[in-house]
Amino acid sequence: MKYRIVLADDHPILLDGLRRILEPDFTVVGTATDGRQLVRVIEEMKPELAIADISMPLLNGLDALRQCKAARLRTRFIFLTANPDVGLATEAFRLGAAGYVLKLAAGEELASAIKEVLAGRTYVTPRIAGEVMQSLMSPEASSQVQLTIREREVLQLLAEGKTLKEIGAILDMSPRTAEFHKNNIVAKTGLRTTAELARYAARHGLVSSPE
Repeated sequence: MKYRIVLADDHPILLDGLRRILEPDFTVVGTATDGRQLVRVIEEMKPELAIADISMPLLNGLDALRQCKAARLRTRFIFLTANPDVGLATEAFRLGAAGYVLKLAAGEELASAIKEVLAGRTYVTPRIAGEVMQSLMSPEASSQVQLTIREREVLQLLAEGKTLKEIGAILDMSPRTAEFHKNNIVAKTGLRTTAELARYAARHGLVSSPE
């Protein structure tokens, strides 16, 4: 029986290319173009593996992984990303990711990553592997602002330019509750403007860095 895979990226052309590459050997049971859709597909299909970008609209890949872990879903995650940031990769593995592959090396590395992950091991792109391993062996920094999962969701949507009313509709809460979470974010980070919040969100992998 072929292993079942879900693919997630906000670029449909990339999704189509990945499907063509993987389908001879695996069963692609679903695709997603945002993180919230990814979580829904995993909940419904319960695939063995998800190959996902980190920077996705509505919910980033790291928080999609957080939600799947909280729901005790056993799908293993390989992040396929353009971001070579060691801190971001380290956070991904601390959250429970099984693989981290850079898009620029995907043609050479993705098959190896899938093989390792399905065998119960982990894979990190050789370009940053040494630094990531060193970072993982270091004590986790405690100075980082600790936002709740809900606050991270609201922060990402604020950084994407959504209004409080739009955030409420996406997260199934009232605009007043969305404002409550925004105020908590401001209190914890000390950031007030949307531009400051967007830069903070980009530094922490919640959204793509501004061009």
